[in-house]
Amino acid sequence: MSRLAALPRRLALLRPLRRTCAIRSYSTASEQRLDNRVKIVEVGPRDGLQNEKNIVPLATKIELIERLAKTGLRTIEAGSFVAPKWVPQMANSSEILSHILTTPPASPHPLTYSFLAPNMKGLSNAFAILDQHPSSFSTESNPLPSKPFLEIAVFASATETFSQKNLNSSIAASLESFRAVISAAKETPYNLRVRGYISVVLGCPFEGYDVSPHRVAEIATELLEMGADEIALGDTTGMGTAPRTKDLLNCLRSAGIRNEDVAMHFHDTYGQALVNTAVALEHGIRTFDASVSGLGGCPYSPGATGNVATEDVVYFMESLGMDTGVDLDGVAEVGDWISKELGRGNGSTVGRAVLGQRKRKQE
Repeated sequence: MSRLAALPRRLALLRPLRRTCAIRSYSTASEQRLDNRVKIVEVGPRDGLQNEKNIVPLATKIELIERLAKTGLRTIEAGSFVAPKWVPQMANSSEILSHILTTPPASPHPLTYSFLAPNMKGLSNAFAILDQHPSSFSTESNPLPSKPFLEIAVFASATETFSQKNLNSSIAASLESFRAVISAAKETPYNLRVRGYISVVLGCPFEGYDVSPHRVAEIATELLEMGADEIALGDTTGMGTAPRTKDLLNCLRSAGIRNEDVAMHFHDTYGQALVNTAVALEHGIRTFDASVSGLGGCPYSPGATGNVATEDVVYFMESLGMDTGVDLDGVAEVGDWISKELGRGNGSTVGRAVLGQRKRKQE
């Protein structure tokens, strides 16, 4: 039996599968180190909405975040401080951050909200909001009761062509600009956690499948040395396959990058997101990005469809005996709601099944 085929049986031995929300509990910091604890980063409000053709009202974005906050998720990507002319959908991220600080969404535990800030101008715009509410957010050095944690994210590219299309600069130049962003974000009084995205790690829409895992490892290492706390590896095109996902993670391990410093960000363009998730899970990765209802796509990646659905990831993980801490029924309801708000079909297979089963029981 292969290691991957044996994964469900081995993980099932860790703890009994929990099938109902009623007995779900939320872990303490020490419990998060257990091997069956998985962190899901919800990227729907930012990565999920950024490619919608029609501008989503601010009230809808805020309500989406507030609904997601109640489901047990611990990190929500809420906005992006980028130039509105490049990504118009993110034009009201300042208002979203202000709302989070002044009226923190109700949640069963402290939440981290992540905002992209790809350059110093974007970071300065975020700081302007934080300066207006200096006691309204927690930091790792100063956690405040009932106050949200904040995270800044930067995003590099694994190929030169995508870097030029996405950031209008070379990989080297973009990394140099991130150095100042990361340094400033970590300075007092902000002391913000920083996440470093690397896009197109398993396939580029312009350069094809042959993305060098060694180049990805080099970029990841450089971001970590700058002070980034986590590297999110983005299969932006959804071109990743199980063998290439395994090769990439093995390359990062050989470069000395720890599993706990890595998150996986899969798109489901070719229906391989959960397969690749299983490979990463077996490798020891325990942080995965997902988007409610499978929302998403990339403005700079022609043909790329949505992120893997949060509902699908939660169901998949818990079927293996992993602990996500997320209420599947709750997130399925959010996915159904936002799909209707956007006038689009629900992109989550599991979400549709959960809601269909509930409807049958009510008939």
